[in-house]
Amino acid sequence: MLATSKNVQAQTPYRTAIGLGIDLGDGESLFGPQLKHSFGGRDAGNVQVLFGDHITVIGADYSYNQRIAGAKGLTWYVGVGPQLSFIDHGKWDDDWYDDDDKHWKGETHTDFAIRPALGMEFRIPSTPLAMHFDWKPWWNLSHGSHFEASRFSLGFKFVLK
Repeated sequence: MLATSKNVQAQTPYRTAIGLGIDLGDGESLFGPQLKHSFGGRDAGNVQVLFGDHITVIGADYSYNQRIAGAKGLTWYVGVGPQLSFIDHGKWDDDWYDDDDKHWKGETHTDFAIRPALGMEFRIPSTPLAMHFDWKPWWNLSHGSHFEASRFSLGFKFVLK
């Protein structure tokens, strides 16, 4: 049983970390706090609250994480999660929607999206610091469904455990 416990711990570079998340690409850049927690083995969850001009985004993701052999502290991951965007006065629609899809322009509304992710994370050995970069497309499923492939996420974390 002790050997199994060590193997599970060896799959993740840390248990819990908090930090700054940055969501960027086509459209507005968003910034805010994030928290990542490993559930043991290769499974982890990430939550974030991001802010931009007239928009607040709340998201939660599941990710499958795997260390890269021979690269201490480096992991790759794939994941997916839901996201709610609270948009004030239709400001967010400028870059993402056709001119014909402005039926909610000028109104406050909430969008629901699915965000798949594929990325890499690096924990700096012997420090409590980690960072990630991923491709994180935005698939909006409300107010005129739209898929935006040109979105990325960057994060800087402080490892708590």
